[in-house]
Amino acid sequence: MDFWFSEQQTPDVKLSIRVDKQLYSSQSDFQRIDIFESPEFGRFLTLDGYMMLTEKDEFIYHEMITHVPLAVHPYVRDVLVIGAGDGGVIRELARYPEIQHIDMVEIDRQVVEVCKTYLPKTACCLDDPRLTITYEDGLKFIRRCHNCYDLIIVDSTDPFGPGEGLFTREFYGNCYKALRDDGIMINQHESPFYAQDATACQRAHARIVASFPVSRVYQAHIPTYPSGHWLFGFASKKYHPLKDLDAARWDARGLNCQYYTTTLHRGAFYLPAYVEELLKNVETEY
Repeated sequence: MDFWFSEQQTPDVKLSIRVDKQLYSSQSDFQRIDIFESPEFGRFLTLDGYMMLTEKDEFIYHEMITHVPLAVHPYVRDVLVIGAGDGGVIRELARYPEIQHIDMVEIDRQVVEVCKTYLPKTACCLDDPRLTITYEDGLKFIRRCHNCYDLIIVDSTDPFGPGEGLFTREFYGNCYKALRDDGIMINQHESPFYAQDATACQRAHARIVASFPVSRVYQAHIPTYPSGHWLFGFASKKYHPLKDLDAARWDARGLNCQYYTTTLHRGAFYLPAYVEELLKNVETEY
């Protein structure tokens, strides 16, 4: 008998993946956590029935949320990561020797422990000596931060449940205050394709535009996320993601990536017409 994991991406669309076995299932204080093993995507993590990552395509998300700002900002010393309990963002940040300190704020300790056990390729750098993990609501944590960070990466779940507060105007305003004068904030921006996701995308973009002088959106293709077309937000107090890209400096690092390149970096900010229209409709309000 075949066993399948199915995620309801819209009322009329499901993603289904055949699974060999379920490796873990538990209800934490915040959400249901499941780990499955599949022949096509390897192991994958779901929270409350929604796909968070698979071993096969997680590199796309983690490279694009991490390397884009680091190819722009000339010297990142202190980083705040909100969410990211699977460890993928930390793995990519750990490749930069000039980073001196990383604060990771994750609301659910159980997610971190499960990923350490079942997704070691992703969670392989959670013991980096530069990393401090705080188990707390990111919205509460950032209220206490002022002029602390060069880079903030918001690796949140979708804008409902435990991650809902990380899509508010208050939160983005607090991120602005927590950044230094040339700081950058990156967030996962949802998909523009399905109507409900597109509305969430517009709402987040409108709130970021209201908080930051530089606000741009870029894209990546992630097969297991709704529609496969995924957006990220680049918000900055100073740097422009294209005008201030230092491709020669980043290329000289010799980092071996599977998805990100500085050439792709440029192309990722050139959005399809329907996405440009989607974002322009809310930008005109500010």
